[in-house]
Amino acid sequence: MSSENGVPRGDGDGGAEGAPPEQLALIRESVRKAKVPRAKPRTWRGAALAPELPVARVLVDKGVLHLDRYFDYAVPAELDAQAQPGVRVRVRFGAGRHRVREGRREGGGLIDGFLIERRAESDYAGPLAALAQVVSPEPVLSEELLGLARAVADRYAGSLADVLQLAVPPRNARAEQRPSPAPLPPPGAPEAGSWARYDHGAAFLDALASGGAPRAVWNALPGPLWSQELARAVAATLASGRGALVVVPDGRAAARVDAALTALLCPDRHALLTADAGPEKRYAQWLAVRRGSVRAVVGTRAAMFAPVRDLGLVAVWDDGDDSHSEPHAPQPHARDVLLLRAALDRCAFLLGSWGCTVEAAQLVETGWARPLVAGREQVRRAAPLVRTVGDEDLARDEAARAARLPTLAWQAAREGLRHGPVLVQVPRRGYTPRMACDRCRAPARCRHCSGPLEGQDGGVLRCGWCGREESAWHCPECGGFRLRAQIVGARRTAEELGRAFPAVPVRTSGREHVLDTVPDTPALVVSTPGAEPVAENGYAAALLLDGWAMLGRPDLRAGEDALRRWIAAGALVRPQGEGGTVVVVAEPTLRPVQALVRWDPVGHAVRELSERAELGFPPVSRMAAVSGPPAAVAEFLTAVELPPDAEVLGPVPLPPPQPGRPRRPGAPPPGEHWERALVRVPPGSGAALATALKTAQAARMVRGSADQVRIRVDPPDIG
Repeated sequence: MSSENGVPRGDGDGGAEGAPPEQLALIRESVRKAKVPRAKPRTWRGAALAPELPVARVLVDKGVLHLDRYFDYAVPAELDAQAQPGVRVRVRFGAGRHRVREGRREGGGLIDGFLIERRAESDYAGPLAALAQVVSPEPVLSEELLGLARAVADRYAGSLADVLQLAVPPRNARAEQRPSPAPLPPPGAPEAGSWARYDHGAAFLDALASGGAPRAVWNALPGPLWSQELARAVAATLASGRGALVVVPDGRAAARVDAALTALLCPDRHALLTADAGPEKRYAQWLAVRRGSVRAVVGTRAAMFAPVRDLGLVAVWDDGDDSHSEPHAPQPHARDVLLLRAALDRCAFLLGSWGCTVEAAQLVETGWARPLVAGREQVRRAAPLVRTVGDEDLARDEAARAARLPTLAWQAAREGLRHGPVLVQVPRRGYTPRMACDRCRAPARCRHCSGPLEGQDGGVLRCGWCGREESAWHCPECGGFRLRAQIVGARRTAEELGRAFPAVPVRTSGREHVLDTVPDTPALVVSTPGAEPVAENGYAAALLLDGWAMLGRPDLRAGEDALRRWIAAGALVRPQGEGGTVVVVAEPTLRPVQALVRWDPVGHAVRELSERAELGFPPVSRMAAVSGPPAAVAEFLTAVELPPDAEVLGPVPLPPPQPGRPRRPGAPPPGEHWERALVRVPPGSGAALATALKTAQAARMVRGSADQVRIRVDPPDIG
């Protein structure tokens, strides 16, 4: 009460009684503007239920296999309007039958979930707990997205809750409060443009613009036009009144497609979904797609679940890149998810790359998709000249086969630097990952644990397993004291080239710092695979070093992956008619090297596919990896009811992770020894295999088995 009402003010310093009238007026105004505190989630004890459809079927966000089902909850009358299918809710989960009061189940911890549907009655005969809270009235889970998530969970032996964590981004309240823009009318059909370079390119665009659903495997020509061609495919789909989705491996590729779409159409025609955008911006873009304001999406791996309305085209670029494989459970691959979307939504499908994976060749071989390739004359005009160390080079330089940079590579680099930048691709980052004796080439090993010795900055030798430094190494085979690098990393290569070409700037692009573009001036650009920057007018030359290190990996995909990385680097080089040259330092008689020289990735993939068909390896067969402690793996394989045509390979020990390096998905924890078994089934039994593995894993969780067993369906690397 103020002094204006006849009550004298007090003498206190901080009390409201001593405040002047102006201050009290400000306090009253701030109280009026203050938001009402949000009610905490309730048990709704004694509250009336919704008059119609009083049962809500909820998917709780537990992510464990034995709880991969829906649970019924009662809908209070006060939440009747907000509790609609697709919204986020909070429920109390875990209360037993003894926690019942007035016919309602109470207790349990609060957990997030999605409201799947409203029902008049429940299949559960006991008392139901009530919905604790509707987190947001925004429906984020559509029926189409739910069906896709269920299909992905069934294919990969995972839980629906885990898939929805990948499909639906975390909520941002400020983004939800902002309205999305009004949808724009469909644009006009684009011209064929550079699609005319391909035999059926113009026909593919016409089919998209007319509302068709063509399915194609696209072997893109070298050069920077691939992003513009993807943009034209998206524009043709939008012209038919449908939506389009493009998934690329990284943010740099997404930025190129984004720029191409912005130049071809207006900026508000599509949404860019990448991890580079903050949570609020990314969620706002996702909501615009969900609400139908935007009909086209370009993004990285997580965008494979983007809820595009009236989906007419799904496209994936460079499906062989490791970034398309999700590391979180159930570890789906973007290519396979888009194949499921194409089948469920009956839309067009486009798989594009400079190279060609075995999975892409299988799609063409089975007739599910048509090839979209250019003629050999177009390939010769667009591709650079590819050279390797042959017999003539060996006659002039006897050490060319063993040298890391033979004379041919030095000459190509020196000639290329006269006309522009030169790309140098090395298979490893860092300084010197592995060391060997300079005299007998025996690998340098640690005296304590026999681990491999690695060269660090400053010339220090350190064990790659136990981390101990080695100051007095000598070779136990020949007694030598000098070391050489077995595999030289990007930084060491940059130092060597800098000394060889002192007047030329040297730039590096790798894991710590990835360059996006480089200017069209003479420079040496040392890069690891996948981190190659784009030169403004193309590279004058490219050197592909240490090819034996990429081809010698103990993996089924070693040759395919090496060829894909080489072609991706060669595609950034100028055409042969403009002097572009690529030198690959590898054994010239090997199949991947010959495919690179001919620039024939499709032929290489077809031959790989035929060999895998004879051996029964993926993708001809379906395969799952079961890894864990030896006793747990043996117990799991004994308990699981595999299909009759299943074949178990192994188990075999898994290599322990190296200290100080990131652990790969599925690798054992540090200090533990795991084994892995491969389960193989012929085509047509993949669904039965996934169901059997999921059932056995759920049974182990119910029993509370102490040892963990990890399951991965269709692992990208099987050794």
